[in-house]
Amino acid sequence: MTSTRTLPTRTLGTTGPQVSVVGLGCMGMSALYGESDRTESIATIHAALDAGVTLLDTGDFYGMGHNELLINEALRTAPAAARAKALTSVKFGALRTVEGGFTGYDGRPAAVKNFAAYSLQRLGTDHIDTYRIARVDPDVPIEETVGAIAELVEAGHVRHIGLSEVGADTLRRAAAVAPIADLQIEYSLISRGIEEKILPTARELGIGITAYGVLSRGLISGHFTRDRELAPGDFRGMSPRFQGDNLHRNLDLVDRLRALAEAKGVTVAQTAIAWVLAQGPRHGADIVPLIGARRRDRLSEALGALDVTLDAADLAAIEAAVPVGAAAGERYPQAQMAHLDSEH
Repeated sequence: MTSTRTLPTRTLGTTGPQVSVVGLGCMGMSALYGESDRTESIATIHAALDAGVTLLDTGDFYGMGHNELLINEALRTAPAAARAKALTSVKFGALRTVEGGFTGYDGRPAAVKNFAAYSLQRLGTDHIDTYRIARVDPDVPIEETVGAIAELVEAGHVRHIGLSEVGADTLRRAAAVAPIADLQIEYSLISRGIEEKILPTARELGIGITAYGVLSRGLISGHFTRDRELAPGDFRGMSPRFQGDNLHRNLDLVDRLRALAEAKGVTVAQTAIAWVLAQGPRHGADIVPLIGARRRDRLSEALGALDVTLDAADLAAIEAAVPVGAAAGERYPQAQMAHLDSEH
């Protein structure tokens, strides 16, 4: 394996870590998108580290611990130089059933510390770089949850505090308790809801953004076809944006984006990722996209977005082709939308 390269970096907020300009979202290697290949997953993590990606994003509930164990194995078998630079971002709090269902979230301080103890064991490390509850527990004030993570920071078990899918008011309340490094939230050409209140609040408070779903779970990757049959257990089979007429309307948007991408000699995925990358410098805030690649070829394509330059005319053309609010369907099923503090 070649030696680790260096990618451009961005600092997450005013108090957070310096990370590679893109991170690797590892969820799909363990859950929600059908079967995955363990060997290819580890090879993809190794390829990302070798390419200079330093941020690995996971959740303790991805495959009920499977994803953290996968990252553990990938880091143990990676070159020492790459392993030393790797940073882990972990979400916690989701409650699961044996059958794989979700039954809620637990943000009680005692639960926070319990979740962290298990994650540290599975990851095989003595600290988690950024720790965040996946969704706000409606029965526990965010101040108590963040306070418990702050105690983990003080004890040396966690380096930075993050949040996930919270609204502007919750963001302010959390930041009043302890420094918040970043907010992880969905942000893409077809999911721009954060721009009205959440993103300005994060900038005001000096909180970075790690953007997941930059390709909307493959919907705007340029690879998803109208006649694709999804594997059993694939989350997209329940996602409104992948259903019936919604899917066709959304893929019409992708066709418009494809025309612009081909004119620049790049792929649809590279154009969509480059658009998200451009939002940070464009507006004076740091936004780090998370690439949800499960295979080395998809990773390579995504990293090619770093070589795509979008000028003002390009950005205007992209946003005209895919206007704000143009997506058909909500980004999650109704039951899951109810858990999103960011949507209330």
